[in-house]
Amino acid sequence: MQTHFSLAQLADPGIQVADQILRACVHCGFCTATCPTFVLLGDERDSPRGRIYLIKEMLEQDLAPTKTEVTHIDRCLSCLSCMTTCPSGVHYMHLVDMGRARIEEAYTRPAADRWLRRLLPAVLTRPGLFRLALIGAILARPFARLLPKKLRTLLDMAPASLPSPSRVDAPQTFPAEGVRKKRVALLTGCAQKVLAPGINEATVRLLTRLGCEVVVAEGAGCCGALPHHLGQEEAALDLARANVAAWSAEIETNGLDAIVINASGCGTTVKDYGFMLRLHGAWAERAARVSGLTRDISELLAELELPAARARPLRVAYHSACSLQHGQKVTAAPKQLLAAAGFTVLDVPEGHLCCGSAGTYNLLQPEIAGRLRDRKVANIESTTPDVIAAGNVGCITQIAGGTAIPVVHTVELLDWATGGPVPAALAGSRLGEAAPTP
Repeated sequence: MQTHFSLAQLADPGIQVADQILRACVHCGFCTATCPTFVLLGDERDSPRGRIYLIKEMLEQDLAPTKTEVTHIDRCLSCLSCMTTCPSGVHYMHLVDMGRARIEEAYTRPAADRWLRRLLPAVLTRPGLFRLALIGAILARPFARLLPKKLRTLLDMAPASLPSPSRVDAPQTFPAEGVRKKRVALLTGCAQKVLAPGINEATVRLLTRLGCEVVVAEGAGCCGALPHHLGQEEAALDLARANVAAWSAEIETNGLDAIVINASGCGTTVKDYGFMLRLHGAWAERAARVSGLTRDISELLAELELPAARARPLRVAYHSACSLQHGQKVTAAPKQLLAAAGFTVLDVPEGHLCCGSAGTYNLLQPEIAGRLRDRKVANIESTTPDVIAAGNVGCITQIAGGTAIPVVHTVELLDWATGGPVPAALAGSRLGEAAPTP
């Protein structure tokens, strides 16, 4: 793609990156076939190629974004399916993040929209506040009809009840069972430890069983993905720096073999810390080191030897989260691990398409998110599974809202198969009582 940035514009390191990304695009349109919003809406401006043009014009002309540009860029899920499809290696993720940051800086949204986009990252990134908000939502649900539409959408997404906080999420060190093979830090996250604390508990049990010393580092918290994808760069960078500082302290004092992420949306962002902080002086080297050590839980488990599994006669539909398959290019390991643990693993039709969760997308774009969820659930149910597995809490929550089939994290099934307890979503059901095969 031809660009026309001035020399003055190209003096900006961000514009230099945008120019390189734009010039890599050859207009082929392969990305349109795998873009969820284009598949649903059929509008070129709701495809990666269309959004690339919109962002190019916005950056090149250095003008305030228009309502049209904002509408179509807001509709992007950041699922990154286009990056998997693109034969030219266009780094769409960095480009759309720049577009969002420019919108946040130069576009004045309606008051209600501004309020919601400030509220969501402020609440979701703080587990204590998020828990209080969910309790309030549960109490307010009987009065939902009296509330504005945007607030009703938030209430609809709230769970019927909340699990108790887990002691696992506090800063501490869990010793390895037997001979220590690795020392790893676990990101316990923000929303996940409120919605599904059992995921971190299963992760710690499984890793210590496999000979890993697991550290929950003091000062580590939200990865920053939520504000980052809303264009709120300073808030995202503050969270990134806090994590880099916490993990760097562990690296420098006791050493780390890996930083383990069990929410793939977080993993994609942490693996990008090196890029996000590349211009931030002394932070750049430490951020690059953190990104280099980061592994999705399935990547780390693939490096370790799973103990003998108590095979369960269950059919597992594996939903490959976009942030894992497209953002991190991790596709085979989760399915191979589940199969090795004795589960029958089912491939889901249209597995490349997003479920509609996408961080805060299902709250900000509920109509499109609902259509994508229904399409995903229909594809999953066509495989007639006993249980659905995924590697991202956002996907788990989104899909569970559209089906009666239990949805669990991949690591919960692996923990169960190798000596851990029944996952909470299966407890008390015939599936949770499935006997090991001889």
